[in-house]
Amino acid sequence: MKKNTTVEKIKAPELITSGWLNASEPITLASLRGKVVLMHAFQMLCPGCVQQGIPQAQQVFNEFDPERVAVIGLHTVFEHHEVMGRDALEVFAYEYRLRFPIGIDKPNEQHSIPHTMMTYHMQGTPTTILVDKTGHLRLHKFGHVSDFLLGVSIGTLLAEEVSDKELAAASAADQSGDTQPGCDDEGCRV
Repeated sequence: MKKNTTVEKIKAPELITSGWLNASEPITLASLRGKVVLMHAFQMLCPGCVQQGIPQAQQVFNEFDPERVAVIGLHTVFEHHEVMGRDALEVFAYEYRLRFPIGIDKPNEQHSIPHTMMTYHMQGTPTTILVDKTGHLRLHKFGHVSDFLLGVSIGTLLAEEVSDKELAAASAADQSGDTQPGCDDEGCRV
């Protein structure tokens, strides 16, 4: 017999970035309330990112309605810092014709792991994160996510009915700063 369990929804922590590409202004998760958010964390020298994750994120960006699904990249450098700066990222994004917004994870002066990567307890790159319409973590996966699983997950989140009251409550929590951390010492719960 299957035991009933309640999974607590965890608020997705806000991104901590030092800049953005393909965006006219900085993007916050709070500004994307009402949309499903696909965040693809990558490094430009990561083979799995270049071969699978980045093309998958670009495909989602191309095929889903941007009013319903927001795709953002997060360039999160935890190795080879000296060769993966903003200038190299700009050339990389141009050469690979990346059109989705890309946040640059803010370097951490005390650690080689940048801020957002640390906040989300990412194990490495590629990492795929899905955030629902109310700003809660719904998928957090290190490594490649199959097109099937990603498509089903996005479709499921799009199909969820969210009331205006729930969106207003999520926005009020964003404005009050009442956000619970999405991760703890054991990792991110989804």
